[in-house]
Amino acid sequence: MKELQQFHIGIAGAGGLGSNAAIALVRSDVKNLTIADFDCVAESNLNRQYYFADQIGKPKVEALRENIFRIYSDVNLKIHFTKVTPHNFKELYADCDLIIEAFDKAEEKVMLIEEMMKYFPEKPLIIGSGLAGWGRSNDIRMEQIGNIIICGDSISEIGEHHPPLAPRVGMTANMQANEALRILLGMIQ
Repeated sequence: MKELQQFHIGIAGAGGLGSNAAIALVRSDVKNLTIADFDCVAESNLNRQYYFADQIGKPKVEALRENIFRIYSDVNLKIHFTKVTPHNFKELYADCDLIIEAFDKAEEKVMLIEEMMKYFPEKPLIIGSGLAGWGRSNDIRMEQIGNIIICGDSISEIGEHHPPLAPRVGMTANMQANEALRILLGMIQ
């Protein structure tokens, strides 16, 4: 899939969705990624995020860089150990062809959508929504509204008795990566 090497994908967040989507994209031969996150790897992340016990305490973007380079060392990876905000969004993702949203909080998702509509309304945005707990695999689906693609079941909220678990997080992250590939390969044809 050498055609994918010409594209640049942005990922906003490097937790369960972001780390797993990044790995899926790199394994699919995507060579240009920008990833921003402000958090560090915690033991509680290991049940669903693409990190390892010896990476606890490291910034997620740096741990993810290590993991990506263990797969392919020739990835053009721009990492930013920072919180994505309205003040830095445009600068972080200006050269990306599409962006994958991988935030935990609803207000952060809304902020990202607003910034996309303000600065990059023509670029696709792939959002994860509704991936908590467990349940029927067929409930995870994709919906497209203009340039916004929503992956997940759109209803499962994370809570004390409904935590994010590896299968649904992984399914949604891989669906986000798959939609990115579908869009970018469609641009070539």
